[in-house]
Amino acid sequence: MDLNTLEAAATWYVELNDGTTSASRTQAWRQWLAASPQHAAAWARVEQLQQQWALVPPQAALRSLGAAQAKRREVLKVLGLLLTLGGSGWLAAERLPLQALMAQQRTGSGERRSLQLSDGTQLELNVGTALDVQYDATLRAIALYQGEVFIKTATDPARRPFIVHTGNGSVRALGTAFSVRQLPAQTRIGVLQSAVEIRPQHHLGRVLRLEAGQQASFDAEQFGPARPLPEDSTAWRMGMLSVNDWRLGDFIDELARYRPGVLRCAPQVQALSISGAFSVDDTDIALANLPKTLPVSVRYLSRYWVSVEPA
Repeated sequence: MDLNTLEAAATWYVELNDGTTSASRTQAWRQWLAASPQHAAAWARVEQLQQQWALVPPQAALRSLGAAQAKRREVLKVLGLLLTLGGSGWLAAERLPLQALMAQQRTGSGERRSLQLSDGTQLELNVGTALDVQYDATLRAIALYQGEVFIKTATDPARRPFIVHTGNGSVRALGTAFSVRQLPAQTRIGVLQSAVEIRPQHHLGRVLRLEAGQQASFDAEQFGPARPLPEDSTAWRMGMLSVNDWRLGDFIDELARYRPGVLRCAPQVQALSISGAFSVDDTDIALANLPKTLPVSVRYLSRYWVSVEPA
């Protein structure tokens, strides 16, 4: 069961217990529940949590002026409990989400952040990113658990190598600026300056060198071919999502990273093509523009449940 499914279940639990439940919201929850066996399994874990922990969201806080922030805190609290539910066997099988929750540096949906490390290396964290910084006398390392980070390495007088570890292997920087994104089954690398070396986890003897202007993806076993890096590959650093002839379903999946709750695309319109530049700092504006160029409608069942459907 992936982290996004558990977070959606936690979001629904908080939404349905905020004291303002409506018939349309309940119906939307039922549709979500029936949409996937994973959804049903995640909700069963919520019900188990209710029985074992007598979990009750603080409705008064959720109706306060800081309702959105209060809801987000409750979602994260419920998600944390869901991740620990099921005993050590489940945690051993899915340690990655727990590592992400406990990471030194984390960003949520709609949050991007810049950091400067002790050696002058600059990091820009995209939304939904979790990482640890692991510096010592011999090595500079980043452990990326989820999300996406842009890195501009600084010259190190001690000549310590700079390594990014992901769930699929490692990337060694060769005096460079590059981006790393942890996808569900792969890691994607884009190089803007100089070069990097990629090493899959299970084939450390194999190395792929990427030069400036190239990108590639790799999993634990192998890496894909080097391909040209799109000029707008890091447009998110300026708060933009730039797409060229994307499937609408893929665009909605990407836009969903930048907002809390659930954003879905109906199967009937997923294959539509979309191009353009869209703000990720205000995803409601991006959604409002869709019906102007595509035969779709955007339906808000709540702030946290939005569906793109046929017009």
